[in-house]
Amino acid sequence: MSTPLSVLRTRPVGAGQLRTFESVARHLNFRAAAEELALTQSAVSRQIQSLEDEVGMSLFNRHTRSVELSSAGAALLRAVAPSLKRIDSAVRELRQSRGRRSVALTTFASFASMWLIPRLEAFQRDNPDMDIRIDASDTNVDLSTSDLDVALRHGPAAGMPAHAIRLFGEQLTPVASPWLLKSGPPLKTPHDLANYALIEAGDSRDIEWLSWRRWLTEQGLPRLEAKRWMYFNYGYQMVQAALTGQGLALARLPLIAESLASGDLVEVLPHLRMESPMAYWLIIGPRSAARPEVKAFCDWLMAQASLTRQAIGDVPDPDTVDHMD
Repeated sequence: MSTPLSVLRTRPVGAGQLRTFESVARHLNFRAAAEELALTQSAVSRQIQSLEDEVGMSLFNRHTRSVELSSAGAALLRAVAPSLKRIDSAVRELRQSRGRRSVALTTFASFASMWLIPRLEAFQRDNPDMDIRIDASDTNVDLSTSDLDVALRHGPAAGMPAHAIRLFGEQLTPVASPWLLKSGPPLKTPHDLANYALIEAGDSRDIEWLSWRRWLTEQGLPRLEAKRWMYFNYGYQMVQAALTGQGLALARLPLIAESLASGDLVEVLPHLRMESPMAYWLIIGPRSAARPEVKAFCDWLMAQASLTRQAIGDVPDPDTVDHMD
């Protein structure tokens, strides 16, 4: 005896069908979804057909060589995709709670390479039973739906959530290796930069505040041309080029404070630092804040940030900061 259609369409949809649907919708390809889910293509097709029967309408428009989401499929995907992410994140947290303590964080590559990683050895020496996972990406991750606990971000205060904690601000300053300065022409004034190669961010037209042109304009030299220009995509590449004597970089002061203290880099014109509209921020995921290991790691981060503020002379506006030393 067959089940009435009205009953069939009111019972809950199977979770396995929804995961299969999300995979097909993401790939728009039944074969690729089958490979991802370790199923046969016919099994995937049967699950999608069964789900369409449950819903009562087509979720995909099928063509000879391709498939596309129908309007109903697009509506279902908007609900299914974030729900599956939250489920997967909750399962990962449960698995982690049974094993080793761990903290997962996201930050951009230059900050990870130049500020965070050089300091991590000391933290891990004091916390040998804690695992740290770093996701270095320029893409902002939603901590409420991901398996990441902490975000370290770079941006203006207006672009940060209300609960973000300011770690330190930023100034830009010309730097070079000491041996380049010893072997090159005198460098006493901004005019002398014309005798050197200047290392520039490759996307400085899109990030005007980071550009040599802005710094030169502030010094009254908007048309000064360098001996030659070198362009890089990432801040750590620019600093590495300066460390090896290839030219002068307009560097972010918080990220090179250690190199200045060690003498590996020299601040060429320290009285001509340029203010940046950006700052560095700590954001703690809402589901992670109560975990002891996350709290310990964030306390350590803020202690390290305090040392950086002291090194660069950063005095933030107290009206914009909730957590001050």
